[in-house]
Amino acid sequence: MTLQELEQQLLALSPDEKVQIIQLLAQSLGSNWQGIEKTPRVCGGEARIAKTRIPVWVLLEARHLGYSDADLLISYPSITAKDLANAWVYAKAHPDEIELAIERNEVA
Repeated sequence: MTLQELEQQLLALSPDEKVQIIQLLAQSLGSNWQGIEKTPRVCGGEARIAKTRIPVWVLLEARHLGYSDADLLISYPSITAKDLANAWVYAKAHPDEIELAIERNEVA
């Protein structure tokens, strides 16, 4: 894909999608992911919602099983819609990391 093709696709996005792209790009420049933490010895060091013990991979796996965002917010009352948005952006940016976490935890 060329930069010109990418530019056309970016301009066609909705305002909300553009915000997510900006957030993804800004966060990818550094290791600081808004609302996502990785701490050794907390949830095995996996990426998780900040100030919780809810790993991103758990939320993504629930989504793959058919849970909606509304279902997840009911099941995890300590998180917000913004937390879920941060989780989805992180998961898109790190698919290999999330898939490996899911595989490791399926075996366990």
